[in-house]
Amino acid sequence: MAWHTPFDISSVVGWMMTAGARCRSVMGRQVVEWRAASPGLFLREWLARPGTVGAVWPSSSGLARRMAACVPRGGAGLVVELGGGTGAVTAALQARGIASQRLWVVERSPAFAHHLRRRFPTLNVVQGDAARLAERLPRGATVDVIVSSLPLLSLPAAEADAIVAAWRRVLPPGGTLIQFSYALRDRAGVPFEGFVQQGSHLIWYNMPPARVRVYVRGD
Repeated sequence: MAWHTPFDISSVVGWMMTAGARCRSVMGRQVVEWRAASPGLFLREWLARPGTVGAVWPSSSGLARRMAACVPRGGAGLVVELGGGTGAVTAALQARGIASQRLWVVERSPAFAHHLRRRFPTLNVVQGDAARLAERLPRGATVDVIVSSLPLLSLPAAEADAIVAAWRRVLPPGGTLIQFSYALRDRAGVPFEGFVQQGSHLIWYNMPPARVRVYVRGD
């Protein structure tokens, strides 16, 4: 009697080869992006401030595009990006069609802020602490969306709480918050007080893989 295995070995080997090729392709693309994203600057900032940079590799274009795609196209209020880094998400937001006068980038690192001003001379790039966000925006401005690349899970709890409190102060009910993290399980998302999660997107083609979560400010 023939012995039947529950799967085809050749199919498994083929799948493994395909997965390996995809992995090499992703890594190759990210190496190209890494070289184009001021790798020396990023590495120096990570070595100097590992807790605030939160990664050893800039966000991939795929992750940046997914975050930008979650930003509603309409609206007249500001789109505030927190943690601009070397500008991957900033560039994606511009490609999304966010007008320069609406886009404000807040970056804590003086070196990153200087880099962003040189790379995006028409944008409003503000160097400062996201926990004092209201002080970094124009007086009386309305904020429609916050796009955050801040490493909240690696920050001290008090600092992370202060940042979320700053979001609540500037984002009106119905406003959108977009946050990515390397916590991949959907249930691992931080339950931000005052925000309701509306969706999430897993980005495998990032190094390391990441999840983008979309929240809406409650009443």
